[in-house]
Amino acid sequence: MTDNASSPQDLDTLPKLLDHNARVRGAKMAIREKDFGIWQSWTWSQMADHVRALACGLKDMGLNEGDKVVVCGDNRPNLYSAMTAIQAAGGIPVPVYQDSVAEEMQYIYEHAEARFAIVENQEQVDKVLEIKDNTPKLEQVIFGDPRGLRNYAQTFIQSYASVQERGRAFDQSNQSFYGDSVASKSGADTSIMLYTSGTTGRPKGVMLSYDNMIITGRNCSELEGLGDDDSILAYLPMAWIGDNIFSHAQSYVTGYCVNCPENSDTVLEDLREIGPSYFFAPPRIFENILTTVMIRMEDAAKIKQRMFHYFMDVAKRVGLDILDGKPVSFGDRLLYKIGDILVYAPLKNVLGLSNVSVAYTGGVAIGPDIFIFYRSLGLNLKQIYASTEAAVFITIQRNGEVNPETSGKPALGVELNIADDGEVLFRSPGVFQAYFKDDEATKETKTDDGWVHTGDAGFIDSDGDLRIIDRSKDVGKLNDQSMFAPNFIENKMKFFPHIREAVTFGDGKDYVAAFINIDIESVGNWAERQHLAYSGYTDLAGQDTVYDLIQDCIEQVNADLAADDNLKGSQIRRFLILHKELDADDGELTRTRKVRRNVVVERYDDLIEALYSDKSHCEIDAVVTFEDGRKDTIRADLQIRDAKTADTARAAAE
Repeated sequence: MTDNASSPQDLDTLPKLLDHNARVRGAKMAIREKDFGIWQSWTWSQMADHVRALACGLKDMGLNEGDKVVVCGDNRPNLYSAMTAIQAAGGIPVPVYQDSVAEEMQYIYEHAEARFAIVENQEQVDKVLEIKDNTPKLEQVIFGDPRGLRNYAQTFIQSYASVQERGRAFDQSNQSFYGDSVASKSGADTSIMLYTSGTTGRPKGVMLSYDNMIITGRNCSELEGLGDDDSILAYLPMAWIGDNIFSHAQSYVTGYCVNCPENSDTVLEDLREIGPSYFFAPPRIFENILTTVMIRMEDAAKIKQRMFHYFMDVAKRVGLDILDGKPVSFGDRLLYKIGDILVYAPLKNVLGLSNVSVAYTGGVAIGPDIFIFYRSLGLNLKQIYASTEAAVFITIQRNGEVNPETSGKPALGVELNIADDGEVLFRSPGVFQAYFKDDEATKETKTDDGWVHTGDAGFIDSDGDLRIIDRSKDVGKLNDQSMFAPNFIENKMKFFPHIREAVTFGDGKDYVAAFINIDIESVGNWAERQHLAYSGYTDLAGQDTVYDLIQDCIEQVNADLAADDNLKGSQIRRFLILHKELDADDGELTRTRKVRRNVVVERYDDLIEALYSDKSHCEIDAVVTFEDGRKDTIRADLQIRDAKTADTARAAAE
């Protein structure tokens, strides 16, 4: 360990914070991992030793000051340790999405000029080997899990354990290296480089300093009262800024424990076992959990269904006020208490959310109905407005001041400004240093005095809360000048468990039309109860009864939109159900599951044209990419339906 001072001002890098934690809470649990069904743990002291050995090993292998090192794999303790070790040795970690195809990875390897890669397992090693000839600067590949790699004879492939063993020998003969290297870095130095999701083009490398990561992490922790008795489940991609703040920087700042699930399929089970006190999930995760809940309720006995819906009505009526500490009548408070015993508490326990004191959602807007559902259960779920260029936190909803329609007030140390055209700008301790090798994009995004253009349209309401309308480039107008905010409309549709994804069109058009992806689990469960036979997604998505199901959801959304003076003209008039799920491997979604609208518009222009015609069907051939890289063509004759707007529905009723 180093002899760094322990004042907050001196603890200005993550390796310094690690050494501090090893000294002051060395025996306390730092990180855990579930492997073969058993939770294994490492203390702060053990982690510090682990990191030191790897850092020295990397130096002995030739890592130079400022070298970029790609890190890739699922959430694993040795990969989190690797990022700190890279920093301690003078390098810069560059995490990439573990589900990226080789071509996507190649771009980042080349652009980042990476000399080293630290990856999880054989799958990731194979991807590197696939692109190795096209990335001549890549010299060394280090793997964590040795399974399947015994016969890989390439000399540039090393095991994580062997590098650590090499590092311990190096440390013995160069005992001043580690301490000097850690001490030589300060808060202003580059801590990490994270690539944007690339919704409109090639991903950009966002360079963030230690100050960016540590100050924003510390400010949020102080605001929420987080400490070393808290815990979090680390299940989101390590290449995403949120995971780097929640599972890395904030853990180092507060000393709380990070828990890594066994794999992506066991996340919900592991969440129940851990029962974390601090939790983040993007809207998609909360939507998926809600879908699971609704499917289970549809299969439950009638008496349980009636009890669930009755007490959920009570929760929606008074749950938000109770959570915010507002006055509620004795009768309603008693009903809510009974509901908590019979429904809310058991449900939170099954979901693993019983111990959560603060939960965040962000990344994209969450549907107000979904948000209200969770808060009405008593879960302190709050929205944040975040970006990679801000080291996450721009706004945070405050306890007792949560409005489902807003993303809260500026985070500590953050300033907000709304440009004349409605674009949101911010300035904060988290403002990124620059885009790597892209001065032009940096100047377009960040002003000389530190204001960052978010690209989002919004306004600050009378309570001082920020309300995001949509991406500035996506907000448009129909031909009758009605506002068209696609994300807002799409999020309302995704509240329904049968709708997994939605893409709407309307800018410069006479009306709004939509593509729908059904949720195969939810609709499949419904189909089984209806004794509806189907052979797969394409077959199920094309059935008339499924169209009826989705049409009902859309017409409920239209009724909600009719009540909004700004968006009542944006009701959906025509829709179709896509023959395939939008997929990141096909380039239609980013790795964070954001829709690449430009790709969708270009790829399905015939379908969009059909939505704005009098056609009731449209044939399509589409190429799909499987997980193993194989491609195939799907042919389908898609049905196009008209949906009733709220005014039309009222007229028909009269």
